Amino acid sequence: MQNAPLTIQGIQARPVLVPIRRPPRSASGAIPMAPLVLIDLLTAEGISGRAYVFAFTPWALAPIVACIEAAAEIIRGQPLAPLDLTAMLQARLRLMDTPGLVGIAIAGVDMAAWDAQARAQQLPLARLLGGNTTSVRAYNSCGLWIGPVEALADEAQELVSEGDFGAVKLRLGRADSKADLEAVHAVRARLDSATELMVDYNQSLDTNAAIARGRQLEGVGLSWIEEPIAHDNYAGYTKIKAALTTPIQTGENLLDTRKFAQAIALDSLDYVMPDVQRIGGVSGWLRAAAIAQAHDINMSSHLFPEFSQHLLAVTPTAHWLEYMDWANPILQNPVKVIDGHAHIPDTAGAGVDWDEDAVARYLVTP
Repeated sequence: MQNAPLTIQGIQARPVLVPIRRPPRSASGAIPMAPLVLIDLLTAEGISGRAYVFAFTPWALAPIVACIEAAAEIIRGQPLAPLDLTAMLQARLRLMDTPGLVGIAIAGVDMAAWDAQARAQQLPLARLLGGNTTSVRAYNSCGLWIGPVEALADEAQELVSEGDFGAVKLRLGRADSKADLEAVHAVRARLDSATELMVDYNQSLDTNAAIARGRQLEGVGLSWIEEPIAHDNYAGYTKIKAALTTPIQTGENLLDTRKFAQAIALDSLDYVMPDVQRIGGVSGWLRAAAIAQAHDINMSSHLFPEFSQHLLAVTPTAHWLEYMDWANPILQNPVKVIDGHAHIPDTAGAGVDWDEDAVARYLVTP
């Protein structure tokens, strides 16, 4: 166990394009491959922390790498203290506007710093944060994209069987609302009554359309309707939430806890599902979890199951882990779901270790 403070020596950031087993096709567009930036935070004492961030599109890989490399210059020689490091980066880069690509870079550095801290203490991240290595309820989000309705029921059954999942998520937002309704009924009819079904519109509707379509779905037994309109239209969400009985889920695009507090003040959501990359890394997640607890709001995760399982283990109002397998091809030990639960490994850090052969295969070179 490392007791003396570690010192930041540098950061290695590598862009990769990783194949996705079931490439996403949602109402907001298609993602044929996963553009990831792999982060290795190096310390003078030889302990490294690892994390990755999702770039959304291949052209964003190079700017995010540049942002991470700039962040590395700012914190080089500093003690490994994740909260202090993140505060320093946010203060120094505030004029660059810390959401967006800069925010993604800061969050990635924060995640890698927490991973290094946990490795230095020879503890799983959940234990370092004061929790335990337990299991977290997960739903399979690796499919049911917008496609032919007739194929969805079979795919839903496949998704459940891949880890005996207790829930799956279906994407909606077709131009024809009747086709969306057919998709929901087809999947719901194939699932057993104990298996939960969530739907996600990926911000594709306006407020009135969201209310109309939401009313069509009342009585189907959905666990939630996710992001039917633009993520920051809190006034619109307030109207939707008031008009529907099905719970409204938002939060994957929350950029900071101030926005979360604003969304709560407007009574615009039932559930929240922060994205660890968007909310500010591990440090930002912990602040969001405290706000969710104070307002008794169930909190799920978005993407990044490796880190999210640890974070949900220390989230008082933990709800669901979104299981996504996009990083699996470049990881030595991807998250495994058994009996519908992700079981947090009792190993040091967040469990992110690279399969270097795969990294070399998918590396994006200038």
